[in-house]
Amino acid sequence: MASTRAWYNSSTFWLSFGVSMIYFSAAFGILHLNFAEYGWVVFAVFPLMVGFTIGLMKDLLVAVIASIIAYAIFLGGLYVFAYEGVVCIVLSTPLIAVASGVGVLLGYLLRKKSLLNSGGGAPVLLIPALGFLFVPVENALVKGGKEVMEVSTSVEFPYPAMEVYDAIKHVDTLDAPKPWLMQLDLPVPMKCILEKEEVGALRTCYFEGGTITERVTALEKGKLLRMDVIDYQLTGRKWLGFEEAIYTFEAIGENRCKMTRSTTYTSQLKPRFYWEPLEKMGIEQEHDYVIANLGQDLLRRNGAR
Repeated sequence: MASTRAWYNSSTFWLSFGVSMIYFSAAFGILHLNFAEYGWVVFAVFPLMVGFTIGLMKDLLVAVIASIIAYAIFLGGLYVFAYEGVVCIVLSTPLIAVASGVGVLLGYLLRKKSLLNSGGGAPVLLIPALGFLFVPVENALVKGGKEVMEVSTSVEFPYPAMEVYDAIKHVDTLDAPKPWLMQLDLPVPMKCILEKEEVGALRTCYFEGGTITERVTALEKGKLLRMDVIDYQLTGRKWLGFEEAIYTFEAIGENRCKMTRSTTYTSQLKPRFYWEPLEKMGIEQEHDYVIANLGQDLLRRNGAR
């Protein structure tokens, strides 16, 4: 391996750094120019091929360190220039790291068995470019429409259903303790304003990074509040599409109510086995935050009596 005092000046370091930076940037570029999906190619194929190229390099440790440094600088740039938020970066990194690691291992094993030797030649450095060939294939496969998913959270309150309904339909301030994803940068709701208590009215929820506008499609006081999401303006989250926000209120005796908050949404993110649990966790934390704030509001209202 290269001298520990000069590893960062070695050709392997700069080859690995350059390959990683160029191809991670290329993958991001085709993604944000809408040439590619938020799917297997960007999150798995490109990282695997970059890792494979790194694994073929003779000074493997130096190559891996250079690739990690390039990835860190690349992610830092995404955050600084507001292309992506901390949550997106943190949650995507394990998937990309695993794909890259598998690629490094495959490249290393092939080189050790003398089945393929890089020598830093141009043909090997162009291996990650093969990822572009998979882009139109994936684009064609995902044109079958969007799957709509639902996340529901239920909680019981020791208050009548009508009182719970009145407290949630219009919220002036949300100030409950923030779940951990919100402490990173999951959108934090600040208030929700319902313009009129009737079907067709707009309800606007204000976040620290934008707004969500809903239109009431069904309303039964103390029983149901159903809204379609008609506009969604939150920075850096174009891969999620919110469809409906629903509150149902079930009276349990005279002075107790079970409220259920449901969110239906679509997602462009793949592979689904990885992203769906994370999406649902994020939405559940949004629910928990709103419900915790509702509990505080109800307690304050009743304490003031």
